[in-house]
Amino acid sequence: MSHLPGKFVWFEHVSPDIVKARAFYEPLFDWHVESMPMGSQSYSMIMTAGNQGIGGLTQARAGEASHWQSYLSVADVDASHAAAIAAGAKSQMAPVDFGKVGRGAALTDPTGAAFSLWHSADADRPDVERTPIGEWFWNELWTPDAKTALAFYERVFGYAHEAMEAGFHGTYYLLKSADGKPRGGLMQSHDPKAKTMWLPYVGVADCDASAAKGGGLGAQVVVAPTDIPGVGRFAVLVDPLGAAVAVITPTPAAG
Repeated sequence: MSHLPGKFVWFEHVSPDIVKARAFYEPLFDWHVESMPMGSQSYSMIMTAGNQGIGGLTQARAGEASHWQSYLSVADVDASHAAAIAAGAKSQMAPVDFGKVGRGAALTDPTGAAFSLWHSADADRPDVERTPIGEWFWNELWTPDAKTALAFYERVFGYAHEAMEAGFHGTYYLLKSADGKPRGGLMQSHDPKAKTMWLPYVGVADCDASAAKGGGLGAQVVVAPTDIPGVGRFAVLVDPLGAAVAVITPTPAAG
């Protein structure tokens, strides 16, 4: 059984209206949602066109803003949760078992970004050379305090980083797991109105077409399709429920 600590392995859309979320995401990414039994309840699991389970739709708590929740694979949920608290994170959910599926916990990092810890009862899905269309391509932290966030994730989760200059956006930090695999990005938010968040990217065949389709389904395109040399073409949408998600068409070498 193989686990990949440091990899974001699951993403959940949290909102007050699962039906409305389905109406947006299923046609946009050719996903479908299946109801999976989980104890005495059921779980709305996101399935790709290739029938891969990649995430879920969950009901927001009263007053909770819609968002995508990222799940980070760790070797020991309890130890990582304790280490995160010691490093300045706030616990949103203490470690708990989810039936026979795995064990998880939820936190906000010292700069206010929400994320979850996860250790699956099964193996993590292996890395692939090229991400299939409709699956998660990347995850990126937008934070008002990049230095504090970087120190936190390196200390608690053992990331190393590579710093790259990104023009007027400043320094972009590429987070790498202990095996040197790129696992996410981290950047300073210069807009005081921007949410502090982990922003997931979905791989699409045509960034411009997906952005336009998302707009037609009720999303707001907050970053128009833009080229990143050597990486691909991306856009950022805010869905009809208020959660941000990015789409990207990678260059052939980017995977």
